[in-house]
This record gives sequence, structure tokens and C-alpha cells, in this order.
Amino acid sequence: MSGPAADLSGWSVAPFTGGEYTHDVYRKGSGPGVVLIPEIPGMHPGVLALGNHLVDNGFTVAIPSLFGTPGRAVSAGYVATTLARACVAREFAAMATNKQRPVSVFLRALARDLNASTPGKGVGVIGQCLTGGFALAAAVDDSVLAPVLSQPSVPLPLTAAQRRDPGLSETELSVVTGRCANDGLCAMGLRFSADRMVPRERFHALKERLGDAFEVVEIDSGPGNAYGFGRMAHSVLTEEVREVDGHPAYEARKRVVEFLTERLSR
Repeated sequence: MSGPAADLSGWSVAPFTGGEYTHDVYRKGSGPGVVLIPEIPGMHPGVLALGNHLVDNGFTVAIPSLFGTPGRAVSAGYVATTLARACVAREFAAMATNKQRPVSVFLRALARDLNASTPGKGVGVIGQCLTGGFALAAAVDDSVLAPVLSQPSVPLPLTAAQRRDPGLSETELSVVTGRCANDGLCAMGLRFSADRMVPRERFHALKERLGDAFEVVEIDSGPGNAYGFGRMAHSVLTEEVREVDGHPAYEARKRVVEFLTERLSR
């Protein structure tokens, strides 16, 4: 059994340029804007289902296709190939610490563009897996009011420094910290407790800097956990969701929708 899935039906697509990069952006819905950044290996059926869920809850969703083939189903080979390409891409700087990644400039421009065409005073940004921390980097821009970091895995946690690294540069984090302290910005972070790709040290570092402005949702995936999550459980908002009340990933997805609604409907 896997999480919800959907196809490309109803999504419009057009290229968008921000900074030095151009990517196709898929859009759908009405209401406040949410930039939904895909996880590895790309805009797979689970990401599209999450996008549809956000649309059904009253949001305009923009999904930038940063890697992979939109609509293609997940397979082990597809994941491995896409991850290998992404890890060496300058745009993502997957191994670097204290790094302002070029993709953040693109995402800030996309957030501003989405904000200009949707109601409300700002937009949300959801990052996942490789792109999880990009959501917080996007919040350097005032248009972003609700960053959500789902299983943020960059920089890949091979060393102690990489495990502690928050996934953005100190300059960017200082701006975000200032927005949390002075402007009421809040962020969310989600992870499975046993997920080695998303080290607890990273969340501790973010909590130290952002304090109560950083809401953490941690789902027990340790041995013998009540819902049978495996030690490889990773994708909180897509693959691991079962649409049953009380299921931790389902409840986490509900909380994300509540968070977006609270922050963007003011």
C-alpha cells in the first residue's frame, strides 16, 4: 500500500525564469498561493496528489519542475538516477554547508510572482526531501509567510557539520531569524524520528535559532512503533500518508493545511 496518487490532469504549465534558471511551473487552483517544491525524483504521482489536496483546500498551487519527468511514477532506478544528477548540480549544492543555493533565488522570484497573482498578503512554500530546506531559504523574501520544511535532507548528512547544518547560508538564516523575531514569521518542520537522511541535529539547530517560531512535527518511526513505519520511512506528506483519521502522516498533512490556512488567510 502506498500514499495518494494523481496525474497531471487539470494542471496548466508555462516556463518561469528566476535568477539564472528557467523551469516549467505547473499551476492549479484558486485562493492564496502555495509553492510546492517536488521531492526526489520529481513531480511524481504522490506530489501531484498533495498538490490536488492543497487545491481542494482552497489554495492556488505552483509546482516548479526542478528535476525528473512530471507525472512519472517512482521506481528505485528513477530515484537513484535523479538523485545522482541533483547531487552534482550547482543549482542545489547538495553537499555544501553554510551555502546560499542558486535555486533559492529562483524560488523567491516564483513566490513573488505567485503572490502578485493570488489573494492575500503572502504565500506558503513547501519543500520536501532534497528541497526541504529550500522552503526556509525562500522565506528571506517578504512574500513568503508560511515555509514548511518536510524531511529537509540537504546538505546530505555525511559529516557532523552537515548533520547540524540548517540547509541555508548564515546570511539567509539571519534574515529569517529576524523576520521570526520582528515580523511574526513562523515555520514548520516535519520528519520521521529514525530518518537518517534528516538528522535530529538539523532540527535542533533550527529550533535554537528560530525558537517558538519553528513548529516541529516528529513522527515515531523507531522499532515497534504503533503504526508500523519502517526504518526507511521518509516522505511525510506523500508516500507515507494513509487517509485514515489518527494516522500520524495523515494528521501531519492536516496540520500543514491548518498552518497554511492560519498564516495565509490573515
